Amino acid sequence: MSSNRGHNVGIFAALSSAFLLGLAPVFGRWAILSGFSALLTVALRTSLAAIMIFLILLVFRREFLYIFPVGLAGCFLAGAINGLGSLLYYLALSELPASLGQLLYALYPIFVALFSVLDKQRLSHLTVLRMALALVAVLLLTNPNGSNLPLSAVLMMIGSAALYALHIPINQRVLYEIPAPTVTLYTLLAMSIVTLPAYLIFDRQLPQGEALWTPVILLTLVTFASRFTLFLGIKKIGGVQTALLGLSEIFITIVVSYFLLDESLTLIQWAGAGILGATLLLASFEKPDLQRPKGGWLAWIHPPQVAPIPWNLED
Repeated sequence: MSSNRGHNVGIFAALSSAFLLGLAPVFGRWAILSGFSALLTVALRTSLAAIMIFLILLVFRREFLYIFPVGLAGCFLAGAINGLGSLLYYLALSELPASLGQLLYALYPIFVALFSVLDKQRLSHLTVLRMALALVAVLLLTNPNGSNLPLSAVLMMIGSAALYALHIPINQRVLYEIPAPTVTLYTLLAMSIVTLPAYLIFDRQLPQGEALWTPVILLTLVTFASRFTLFLGIKKIGGVQTALLGLSEIFITIVVSYFLLDESLTLIQWAGAGILGATLLLASFEKPDLQRPKGGWLAWIHPPQVAPIPWNLED
């Protein structure tokens, strides 16, 4: 019973993360169009989200500030990788519509599966089928219908997807032993260490004109909440399944960007969206594989042999 409950919690958390992450490119694009540079946007949203969760844990759950050294190293490695990916993401978003940018970003579950195989995690036949369907869907979704997409922006978005995927199996290793709020905090701190200096060194551009702070604030809230639900989903159902469920964020981006940014899709792209929906429905037939992998390229991330931590890791 508890296993099924944990699985359901994981699915709900993964879908919640997808909903929130689907809003991120819309708010990010809105912020950029409102007068914030791409590097300032990513630096603000990451740093403010890290400060927010730190203050919440400091006041209400101080015990979650504890983390063992190797776990901290894992979080910082994942955060640094994700921070670099965020820089590429928002630089690409400054040249691409939010909906198209997110559709390109939807390649990340493919990369997650590849990295998980390198970490000696098994993939079910159904997962492989869903990956193949997702790849077909993405090919249809990214059909520009004759329009010219900036190649540099496209490559940056795909690179961002690969880096985002790379941080997921690293965090999954850490989440075997550490609560999701702790992982969220230290991963966001590491992301801030990457994104804030990048802005100060390469940009330093202040908001232009009467820039609106509303999208930046909304983006910060979405970043904070999406990271926590993402890591909770990974903890409960694994990185690959969380990533595949995360593809539903595309629908959120498409709908919200249509109303907020006046963006739309072609008929071919809608066909891809339908195939992607089928991959999400197949998630109900998946069985989570949360067994700790033996060996693999992330085997160095393991806890010290100490007495059990005196709090409920499932919180």
